[in-house]
Amino acid sequence: MNIDLSYLNINKYRNMYKNLSPSELTEFSIKRGEGFLSNKGALMINTGKYTGRSPKDRFIVNQESIRNKINWGNVNLSIEEDIFNKMYDKILNYISDKDIFVFDGFVGALKKYTLPIRVICERASQALFANQLFRRPTEEDLKCFTPEFNIISVPGFKAKGKEDGLNSDAFILVNFDKKIILIGGTSYSGEIKKSVFSVMNFLLPQKGVMPMHCSANIGQDNKTCLFFGLSGTGKTTLSADGERRLIGDDEHGWSNEGVFNFEGGCYAKTIRLDKEKESQIYNAIKFGTVVENVVADENRVPDYNDGRYTENTRAAYPINYIDNIEESGVGGNPETIIFLTADAFGVMPPISRLSKEAAMYHFMSGYTSKIAGTERGIIEPQATFSSCFGEPFMLMNPAVYAKLLGERIDKYNTQVYLVNTGWLSGGYGNGDRIKLSYTRTMIREALKGKFKDVDFVEHPVFKVMMPTRCPGVPDEILNPRNTWQDKEAYDETARKLAMKFSKNFEKFKDVSEDIAKAGPEV
Repeated sequence: MNIDLSYLNINKYRNMYKNLSPSELTEFSIKRGEGFLSNKGALMINTGKYTGRSPKDRFIVNQESIRNKINWGNVNLSIEEDIFNKMYDKILNYISDKDIFVFDGFVGALKKYTLPIRVICERASQALFANQLFRRPTEEDLKCFTPEFNIISVPGFKAKGKEDGLNSDAFILVNFDKKIILIGGTSYSGEIKKSVFSVMNFLLPQKGVMPMHCSANIGQDNKTCLFFGLSGTGKTTLSADGERRLIGDDEHGWSNEGVFNFEGGCYAKTIRLDKEKESQIYNAIKFGTVVENVVADENRVPDYNDGRYTENTRAAYPINYIDNIEESGVGGNPETIIFLTADAFGVMPPISRLSKEAAMYHFMSGYTSKIAGTERGIIEPQATFSSCFGEPFMLMNPAVYAKLLGERIDKYNTQVYLVNTGWLSGGYGNGDRIKLSYTRTMIREALKGKFKDVDFVEHPVFKVMMPTRCPGVPDEILNPRNTWQDKEAYDETARKLAMKFSKNFEKFKDVSEDIAKAGPEV
């Protein structure tokens, strides 16, 4: 298939490599010095200065067509079109003597809502990343492929910061009118994935579809479950369940036809990856997988416990590297939703049931906590809130997404649970983290509907409903206060966290009283 990029004004380049296979892209990556193969054949690369997303460098071109729909602010930064155009011209000049790698594919497993994309990369390793993360086309698809959005990624091109009207040498610029995303100055492949996710999060609500930063799986009874949670809460680990088919691990849409995966792959965190507890992910790291910023020894064996480059080590692999998957990428309307939080303060219940209003409140809050060692400067637990469990990628007002959630809970009688995968008995540094086996047991009981016959009690501060028993889990831990020796210290810590919830929720001005009152008692 011949690809003419003149519609993007890309007319000069050294060589173009179109829709190569993973084997070919891996070979190019090795030859070009972009990485090396691990002992299991995975492509090991180091992304250098940027080992994670650069949120202060992501801009949306301020255009009349979208101006009143974007939730502008510290997350969604605005940029004028002339700055975008100048950077575009500089990139065209930059790639005029470079090899480029092109990947054509799709975002969205449900054909009605599929977005055809074209990713144009300076590096073969990023083209391999795109091939493994997005939905791959068939030979028939490529015969008449027309991209709707184009992503141009040039890690080697550095911006001049303020001189270019930007914040640093890295940039991610989204232009909805031209349907182009420019990425430069950063080798972190997650910028490609998350910029496309952001586009979907803007386009789909206007089609009546709820975009979600969540994982999803489906049981032998063909009932679908969603897992929402920020990084480190166990979203990928808990959704990779040998008893349930994985629909996807990170990004989905919820339409009237059901839930559908945006992607064709997984982008799993690997820091402290445990071969026994997380065997699905561990075994997926093989030839064809792109591994970012993981340290390897002299025998090229990855050391997942070594975070010298970053705690945000990653592996990108196609979803069929997981044993038990839903190949269609589509599931029914979910009967159960799990909100995950890793509460380092040790005060949130291990599992609790939420009303519709409480679900909307906690969805808009998106709470978890950061602990010492995860980011520079953090020496004790910190509460963090990310609206919709994915604020950096949600371009519209959080209330838009929460409204879509509430409508679906009503329509499909979906049950929502808040699950704490964090600490008990005094919190981080004093108590113990909740056992993964207990968390898995509680979630499985919820999915089987076993909590319907269990008594619930309301938490006096957080006002969520706590079960009094769960087979396979000690009764005393179901109410976290029981695990603290100093009950007054528990009460004080719970009140302090409740105040953080309340303070964070003050920014949501146009929320109904029912939703606001469903939050913690201050």
